[in-house]
Amino acid sequence: MTYVVTDNCIRCKYTDCVEVCPVDCFYEGENMLVIHPDECIDCGVCEPECPAEAIKPDTEPEMETWVEFNRKFSEAWPNITTRRDPPEDAEKFDGEAGKLEKYFSEAPGEGD
Repeated sequence: MTYVVTDNCIRCKYTDCVEVCPVDCFYEGENMLVIHPDECIDCGVCEPECPAEAIKPDTEPEMETWVEFNRKFSEAWPNITTRRDPPEDAEKFDGEAGKLEKYFSEAPGEGD
């Protein structure tokens, strides 16, 4: 099992989760984070840290698409291990439907 980041992270990009991860398996895109599914040890400490509730276990229904999404971008984006302030307008986008189609960017983030 692994945990994955889903579309509610887009434009929210809270990084509280990266600071608690014992194996540093988070990767940063321009406007969201992902978890490398082969590096995640299924400890679950990241899930309750996400204010946007964007982190889910892969055992929930229809998560296989998110596992592959996280795998693809974790192999392209830089690793992030340090918490940063979220975007100023993060709360505005929290819970908005259709964020993947509207706002997702494949561009990498800064990483550490």
